[in-house]
Formats: sequence, C-alpha cells, structure tokens
Amino acid sequence: MRIAARDDYDELHGTFRWLVPERFNIAQACCERWAGNARRTAIVVDHGDGRIERVGYRRLHEQANRLANALAALGVRRGDRIAVVLPQRPETAVAHMAIYRLGAVAMPLSILFGPDALRFRLDDSATVVAIVDAEYLDNLRAALGESVRHVVVVPAPGERPALRADEHDWSELLARARERFVGADTLATDPAVLIYTSGTTGAPKGALIPHRALIGNLSGFVASQNWYPRPRDVFWSPADWAWTGGLMDALLPALYFGHPIVAQRGRFSPERAFELLGRHRVTNTFLFPTALKMMMKHAPEPRSRHRLALRAIMSAGEAVGETLFDWCRDALGVTVNEMFGQTEVNYVVGNSAQRWPARPGSIGRAYPGHRVAILDDDGRELPPGQLGEIAVNRFDRHGDPDPVFFLGYWGNEAATRAKFSGDWCRTGDLATADPDGYLWYGGRADDMFKAAGYRIGPSEIESCLVRHPAVANAAVVPKPDAERGNLVKAFVVLAPGHAASPALVEQLQQHVRGKLAPYEYPKEIEFIAELPMTTTGKVQRRVLREREQAAGERQ
Repeated sequence: MRIAARDDYDELHGTFRWLVPERFNIAQACCERWAGNARRTAIVVDHGDGRIERVGYRRLHEQANRLANALAALGVRRGDRIAVVLPQRPETAVAHMAIYRLGAVAMPLSILFGPDALRFRLDDSATVVAIVDAEYLDNLRAALGESVRHVVVVPAPGERPALRADEHDWSELLARARERFVGADTLATDPAVLIYTSGTTGAPKGALIPHRALIGNLSGFVASQNWYPRPRDVFWSPADWAWTGGLMDALLPALYFGHPIVAQRGRFSPERAFELLGRHRVTNTFLFPTALKMMMKHAPEPRSRHRLALRAIMSAGEAVGETLFDWCRDALGVTVNEMFGQTEVNYVVGNSAQRWPARPGSIGRAYPGHRVAILDDDGRELPPGQLGEIAVNRFDRHGDPDPVFFLGYWGNEAATRAKFSGDWCRTGDLATADPDGYLWYGGRADDMFKAAGYRIGPSEIESCLVRHPAVANAAVVPKPDAERGNLVKAFVVLAPGHAASPALVEQLQQHVRGKLAPYEYPKEIEFIAELPMTTTGKVQRRVLREREQAAGERQ
C-alpha cells in the first residue's frame, strides 16, 4: 500500500510516555490473558505439504502450564537457564511461556548450531535443562557438558525416538503433569531471556534481557508495522525464533497483541515466501534485506503472479538501500519500513510510512520512547552530517527510564561497562544524522576501512552493485595493497541467468563508478556461489576480510 506523505513524528515522539508496571511477566501478557477465548488462534502452522494446523491461545496456555509443572518436578528453579533448540513450531512458544511462568530464563539456540557453538553457550550460561527438536538431538548430545541435567526431546508427530537416561519425551512429560500452575510473580526488571549475540565481530556474548524489554520493543513494532494490529492482521516472518529478530520482532509482539502468527520450517526460498504470503493472507511481515533481494530477483513483478494482502513490511539486519526500497514500493505496493536495533537495545530506530515520510536509503528516526544520538570516539554528540557511532540513552526525552535496555552481558561485567559511555549505550554501528533526525547507516564500525586515504563504508557500494540486474547479492571488504593500504574488493553472487566474465567485471565496475565516488568502485571483483552469513541473515564480512588478509600474508 502506498501511503500519503504526512509527518506526525514530532507530536508522536513528544507526547509518548512509557507505562511499565512494577510487576510484569511475558507469559501473562502474551498468552494467559488471551486463553479465555477458545476460538482465538495463536499460531498457524504450515507444514509445507498442504496440511495447515491452527493452535489456539488456550492450548498454548494449558500446555505451558503442564510443561512448567514438569520442569519444576525436574528441579528447575527461578533464574535457572533453559535452552530452547527448536524451529518455528508451537512447542517453541509453549516452551517460552512455561519458562517465563516459572520465572526461569529462556535461552533460545538456533537449530543450525553445530556441537561447538552449542557447547560454548550451554557451558557459559550453566544451562540446567535443554529442550530440543528430535531432528537435532545428536548435535545437542555431542555438546553436553556437566551443567545440563535433563534433556526434553520434541519428536515429530507419531515418532518415538530412542532416549537415554535423563532424556524425556515431550508428550509423555506433559501427559503426566498437572494442568494448573501458579505463575511466578516476576518484576518487570527480572531476567527473562538470554540471547547470545551472533558473533560477527568475535566470541558471542550472552545478553540478558528482562521482561520489560518486550514493552520497550512495542513502540517500534507498532510503528514499523503501520500501526499494528488491525482486526484481520496476520503476521509471518522467516526469522528464526531463536534470535532477537524472530523472537522479539515477530513471535512475542504478535502474541502480545493476541493475533495469529504463521509458523513454517525449512530453508528460506522466495517461492515459499510468496506462497505463504498469499495462502495465509499475511498482512504484516519482517523480512531481512537478503530475503527481499532473493524475492526481487525471483519475481520482479510479484503482483502479476501472486495475490498478496501485505500492508506493512519491516526490514532490518543489513541496510535496505534504495534498490530494495524502490522495489518494495513499486512492485509490492508497500513502502518498506527499515528498522535498526540490536539484541542489547532492540527496535530503537526506524520508519513508519503511515505516520512520517520514509526517505530512501535512511534507516529512519528514533522511535517514540527512545533517545538516540550520534557520538564521536570520546562519547560526545556529533552535529548533523558527521559520521559517528549510533548510541541509545538509558533515559527518554522526558527523563524516564527506557525499558528496552538489556541487563548486561552474562558473566562479563567488563564487556557490559565497555558498552556504555555514561548513560549512552554504544551500538558499534556507524551513521550520520540529517537535520530532521533521519539516520543514514554507515556500516559496522569494524567494517569501515581506508583505501588510498579515503574512508570506505561497504553498505553504499553493496547497495549500488545490487541495483545491477546481474547481481543477486554482494559484500565489500578491504584487500591489503602495498601502495594504497587497501583496495576495494567486492564479492558478488550472480543472479540466475548470468555468468561470470571479464566483461561483466568491467561492466559492474563502470556501474559503480558512474553512481558513486571514483575511489569507491571495486578495483577487484570475485564471483562467489554464496556469501558467508550468520544464522540471522547478516553477511559475515569479517570472514571475507580475514580471508583477504591471509591471502595477502602468503604473497
């Protein structure tokens, strides 16, 4: 939907006030309060084979109570960490609600993690129980250390996997447990979730998230989803529910408002995305820029092939860029609302095309309730137009505490202290601000580099490359050079129907040179089958950068 230009930003931001109760529990807000309506749907499960299953809030609540009783019988106590290694399926939501009702801490872990990644997180957090999809049980078994005392296994329907001592079948565990459970009386500041950062810049750190952080997400969620919810709104996102993007930007907000969210498992594909959007009349979605790029290349004119009901798209994780912005607006009929945040301070900057104009290429303005600035290396606020680090203040413009903040890094006080300059939380991401408060993303601070004395940010070059029809995706990194310090090098994933050739290299170089500064065009282009990505869909430039550094050292 195209939205007429209006700008309510100053009024919204100026009048917004946080209402955070002293006592608050995510499970009560997202499940228990909706369970009285037996017909209210929480999760629509699309199995991919034509079967569609609808799971109500009442069923979620009843199963969460049973699981909470079962976990308590296994010795789980308030504050204990419980790993959740599950894909998008109803049991994932049940597990989270049960853990929150216990006053324990949910630690979602991606099903894509291998044993080493699992072991680090399980050991570092001293997890006591792990809940795992049977398909990924072997990986978990290989990762277990001394802290995990019990494993709860969620099998596929009709299957009964062979279990070892201290391993429990999900269905049998719930069948034996009582349905009534009195939830813990948690403070809004009590810990609820432990999410390990994706580690694009080093060893993962566990960010401890309180119950109140969900409230802190909501102003951005509502705004980015064009004033969600409306009566018939249906949400879907391919984002893994084990990450902040899937949990805090999709699953929990949708449940908080008592609306249905579509669940599906399996690797993302543009064909499947359009199928789900059409079949379930999805109105609201969160799609990573990488996913949008794939969809754009797959179906440049999607509305000629698909019956869509989309009214809002939020995108985050990487810069959207003007190419995708234009395609969403023109081809999907929706002005994409770009969003910026991170696990520690999520959903703090973005657009809301229904209430203030989105500017192509900008990641937006601070959402209501959040105070954001651009800081220099010494923690001083920079004026418009100067590149610096995005930072979020602990207090909003009225002096009230911002509930979105994490509590700290698990067992790492030094890293927590280093995250702050006074009351400013430093994100490690660079941007400039314009006089109207719009932020223009400049990349991760550790992704910036100098070439021939010029400061280079990869995002703008990558966005320019993707505008070329031959490019499906791109990543730009420095290549060590004795004369210039570094060369600009681009790794390019070709779109279907295009082949690598010296002529294409020259064409892409001229394409960038004609649109950006002369020093920004890639002096070297390497075609690659796929880019290294985190499980959250972010390009791991660090992997490519280290590869180029190692190659330079060998020469």
